[in-house]
Amino acid sequence: MNPEGIEQLLRTELANCEVQVAGSGSHYDIVVIGEVFQDLRPVKKQQIVYAVLAEYIASGAIHAVNIKTYTPGEWAAKV
Repeated sequence: MNPEGIEQLLRTELANCEVQVAGSGSHYDIVVIGEVFQDLRPVKKQQIVYAVLAEYIASGAIHAVNIKTYTPGEWAAKV
């Protein structure tokens, strides 16, 4: 699995989200921005992203991920 493949997978499964993936080997930093995270607790936001990646984590194709999730408003305030 490469960053582009992870990015495409997340964009397909999490429609209307902006996705950024960096990393190599089996370690990745993932940023997902979307309305889907509105009014959710941080753990639930992480679970949404992990659910998409679960098969690849279980197979070992992805070993470690650092996931950051934002609503568009949170992202705008951050940048």
